[in-house]
Amino acid sequence: MANKTAGGNAAFHNFMNDFADVDDPLERKRLALEAIDNAPFGWYHVRTIMVGGVGFMTDAYDIFSVNLGVSYMSYAFWGGSIPSSTETLIKVSTSVGTVIGQLGFGYLADAVGRKSVYGVELMIMISATILQCTAAHSSAISFPAILTFYRIIMGIGIGADYPLSSIITSEFASTKWRGAIMGAVFANQGWGQFLAGVVAMICVAAYKNPLNVEGAENCGPECIKACDQIWRIIIGIGAVPGMIALYFRLTIPESPRFTMDVEGDLDKATADAAKFASGEHGNATENEITVLKGHETNEIEKEDNLSTQNEINNGPPKASAKDFINHFKQWKHGKILLGTAGSWFMLDVAYYGLGLNTASILSSIGFASSTNVYKSLYNQASGNLILVCAGTIPGYWFTVASVDTIGRKPIQVGGFILLTILFCIIGFGYDKIGSKGRLALYIIAQFFQNFGPNTTTFIVPGECYPTRYRSTAHGMSAASGKVGAIIAQTCIGTLKDRGCAAKGLKSGCWLNHVMEIFALFMLLGIFTSLCIPETKRKTLEQLAEELHGEVDVTKRRTIQNIQDPESSIEMEENRLS
Repeated sequence: MANKTAGGNAAFHNFMNDFADVDDPLERKRLALEAIDNAPFGWYHVRTIMVGGVGFMTDAYDIFSVNLGVSYMSYAFWGGSIPSSTETLIKVSTSVGTVIGQLGFGYLADAVGRKSVYGVELMIMISATILQCTAAHSSAISFPAILTFYRIIMGIGIGADYPLSSIITSEFASTKWRGAIMGAVFANQGWGQFLAGVVAMICVAAYKNPLNVEGAENCGPECIKACDQIWRIIIGIGAVPGMIALYFRLTIPESPRFTMDVEGDLDKATADAAKFASGEHGNATENEITVLKGHETNEIEKEDNLSTQNEINNGPPKASAKDFINHFKQWKHGKILLGTAGSWFMLDVAYYGLGLNTASILSSIGFASSTNVYKSLYNQASGNLILVCAGTIPGYWFTVASVDTIGRKPIQVGGFILLTILFCIIGFGYDKIGSKGRLALYIIAQFFQNFGPNTTTFIVPGECYPTRYRSTAHGMSAASGKVGAIIAQTCIGTLKDRGCAAKGLKSGCWLNHVMEIFALFMLLGIFTSLCIPETKRKTLEQLAEELHGEVDVTKRRTIQNIQDPESSIEMEENRLS
């Protein structure tokens, strides 16, 4: 009788004890993956959602809080009117860093392992957030320059979170509800945006007296000090959720699939999977791995082990730049990468482009800029909360509720179709539908962005690639999206004011044509989405075999059990006894 490890079975089942006396590493792999894929939704799934979701809540908070923070900075440093080029620089710097983080950490997670880098991205975000709060102007240092630098560093941490949280959630989730679990992690972006608005409202209310002045020119020393403190508080709060989740990210076990498929250590992977499912933290110890290996002493067992090792050696090829290029240059594989990366690019052009026009939308519902500093800042915070609650958050959770029944591809293609129609109506009928009509269509567009491609473009790349390239390909897809965001913020965003000077207007003269451009990108998104596969309720190994031609070596054990059920039953009885 093999020794058993402590823990589990009270609240979390200890799968390590179930497999302790299975000598065949391939059989242990099959049993471990079967346990993960078929596990009923339980507490450790909730824990995965919480640990991964806190990161995305922090990501969204950090990205969208600066949109509010810039308003306070304008009073603190620029007398209430920040130069448009400086504002764009501060906002786009995060996206630049995000591209670097998505590509760099996407590769690292495949090269050195998920556990080795998970948590590092939170440390980067926390450090950069704190440093931002200490930035100030002096005769030797430019405030916009130093803030931009810190936000690029923070963006690297934000970008790293995309591939890491996606693939770790995917590889630990049960097959039946994998899409919902991944979607729930990503949906925390909505709560991050909501939290940013709430913190801004609380801060403005707390500083009401010094802010309650008419006109930016009357914002004296007390008002400037209040604005300077508020933006630091708003941005600084973003470090708190990351600090809470850091311990749990640093103590997760290595993804069993990475250990099995990339490192080739089946014994360690089985132990790690069991530890995770039983609610314990960290990777399996050498003693626990030794327990799972069993005692292989006679010559027959050694021959069986040699046969098993040959099967392992005939598995997927080792990851390398050459293998990556050879793999994805084949159209049947390359079109999947084109589909995930291209769809994310098309979506983010409009997704972040709309964010630039929030002020125009708020004015249409009565939240127009006020000459009173307090009212102006309060209206911006409360108006953003209305938009987030009306369209963004419901859209995310509609996807979570339906992605494993409707499927990823129908939701993504359907979302792009509806967004194409909505942007055409807004663009070509801009003046006819009026401000209230534009508001209603804007909220509907926000809803179908999130109950549509914004969520599915995150889910699909975490499922449809083989283990050795899952993180790299997800990082490339996510980086394509952020390139689209940079284009939207630097190029398309400036087009909305085209021709305003000649008409004597301040902004928004070309906004209708910008919406028409967004409609074109949504139309192109329909075609790129046709390249992605449907991944609902298929195991990651099944998807790797169907999409990338990789045969799972543990399949031999399943086939043998079907062909020789008596042997399988006998083996199970011996194991349980």
